[in-house]
Amino acid sequence: MMGIPGAARAYIGCVVAGAVVCALPVLGPDARGSWGAVALLAGLYAACELPARCPLLGRTQVGSVPAGTGSFFPVLLAAALLLPPAGAAAVALPGALLARVDQRPALPRRIWRAGRLALAAWAAAQAAALLGGPAALGGGSGAPDFPDVLLPAAVSACTFSLVLAVLDGGIRVTAERRPVRTAWQGLLWPSLAPHAVHGLAGLMMAVLWRSAHGPVAALFVLLPMYITCWVFAQYHRERAAHQATIRALVQAVDLKDRYTRGHSERVGRASVLIARELGMDEGRLEVLRFAGILHDVGKLGVPTRVLRKDGPLTPEERRIIQLHPEYGHEIVRGIGFLGEARSAILHHHERMDGSGYPYGLSGTQIPEFARVVAVADAFDAMTSTRCYSRARPVGTAIAELRRCAGSHFDPRMVRALVRALDRHGWQSDVTADEPSGNVPPPRPTAKPAAPASAPAPLPAPHPGARP
Repeated sequence: MMGIPGAARAYIGCVVAGAVVCALPVLGPDARGSWGAVALLAGLYAACELPARCPLLGRTQVGSVPAGTGSFFPVLLAAALLLPPAGAAAVALPGALLARVDQRPALPRRIWRAGRLALAAWAAAQAAALLGGPAALGGGSGAPDFPDVLLPAAVSACTFSLVLAVLDGGIRVTAERRPVRTAWQGLLWPSLAPHAVHGLAGLMMAVLWRSAHGPVAALFVLLPMYITCWVFAQYHRERAAHQATIRALVQAVDLKDRYTRGHSERVGRASVLIARELGMDEGRLEVLRFAGILHDVGKLGVPTRVLRKDGPLTPEERRIIQLHPEYGHEIVRGIGFLGEARSAILHHHERMDGSGYPYGLSGTQIPEFARVVAVADAFDAMTSTRCYSRARPVGTAIAELRRCAGSHFDPRMVRALVRALDRHGWQSDVTADEPSGNVPPPRPTAKPAAPASAPAPLPAPHPGARP
């Protein structure tokens, strides 16, 4: 818990305390009649989540599906229809605490997951009860009241999805320090359709549970859930292959141009910070991160002697290195999952006034992703030490970006980066691997002078930086 911000710890504590308050009534004498159903459903949900923690079963059954994907939410939504709200909240706790967690710290993440799922299940059960869901299910030999039972089930699933989205947005604000105005974007609408399907499966479980065949018949509903989980695993394996492709390309660039090692990852990170400030959809953020990471992939087509040259570039060498956006576009043009990232790779050296390259685009002719990456690229180039320039302080880099906003950079992107840096700060590592004669020694002055061996000033806003 030490690495978690204080606001996030307080927020998680409040959510967990609320979940405990909601679940406690299940221990009271009034809820004694539902203890058996609570225990069965809680054990069933825990049994569904537990195999993912086994190294062998986790690989064969779930593959690379991240924890918390919701493959077994139908059990919780069935509990919301079958049980009182306190019982539904209690059903979520054991499975959430036992579920696999891929990122550390694991214990706080499990506690957070348990709290949010318990509150969501409690709210879903409250919504179902208000609309007469348990009564509409019938029981024993009584048949469910169709189609009246569909409304409570649908509202219950929507309530479940809404509560999860609200709680997740809060953790984004407190733990990830995202702006409040964008923290909830992309949380509710993409999850409504999956949760509606889970709600339908949960309704089927609840109907079979209340039927003459009893709880055992409800287990058959889990079979399609396992199939869904397997299909989802294939998707994540494909996504992992995409990530591996990106890493391989970045490593190839880093090996060739050792003085900019780490630059690509930082540009990707800065691009995402800008995009979040702009309120971009979550679905575009990953593609934009790829654009930032791969913006210099075209340097694979530039001769190594030019990339590693310590002295000034000749006009011919400058023309060669300015071809790297086109080389990069050719390298990635067949990689379909990159989408908009391909245009950012091609146009990230264009300028708002039309003086950039390779095509001299201006203003909004430049793709939005390219305008984001251009600002992120320039900022990291200025704040990183390279063979031909010393790192500048963040404040100096920001002042330079502001000075060139409108002529070189999109002012909107510059303002977004400034807001993001105010909120998150920035840490830039020295990108040269080996301190040698190529890296100027540190200077005590606040405003370091350019080294004597630096190349002639370029028509870029960060003097001394190469294209």
